[in-house]
Amino acid sequence: MPKTPALLDETTLQTRIAELGKEIREVYGEDTPITCIGVLKGSIIFLSDLVRCIDGPVELEFLGVSSYRGTESTGEVRITHDLHNSIAGKHVLVVEDIVDTGLTLSYLRDMLEVREPASLRVVALLDKPSRRTSPVQVEFIGFEIPDAFVVGYGLDLDERYRNLPYVGIYQGD
Repeated sequence: MPKTPALLDETTLQTRIAELGKEIREVYGEDTPITCIGVLKGSIIFLSDLVRCIDGPVELEFLGVSSYRGTESTGEVRITHDLHNSIAGKHVLVVEDIVDTGLTLSYLRDMLEVREPASLRVVALLDKPSRRTSPVQVEFIGFEIPDAFVVGYGLDLDERYRNLPYVGIYQGD
């Protein structure tokens, strides 16, 4: 069993996600379609819960990105799965599990802006500003967390621990 003390339990996560859904809809307006782009694979659980908390029209797209090996960022962003549909003229909400150095998100924002969305915003479940090396804008933040390696609720260590129902601090096996 992994040593992963809970940083954010299930109830805390679900309460804040419901609040984020309401905040997001208030910003976009009641009837505005939102294209949510889930950044694979880490955001999938957060994305699933979040879109159920956003009233009104929501579309889903997915973008696969890789920038980590083990517990360290490689410093290189790779697109492993691109969008299937155009986002030109659409109101886009990038759904991220965690913003750490900001490198991945900075890359994604630049890449998506050239595709001419009507608007581009970001929601991140977790934000680790103490690790930021690239300045990035995140319009909606679930939780600011300390500089610790976290797993669970979609976040992984080499594909493990995604299925934990909470966000925990990884302390080794």
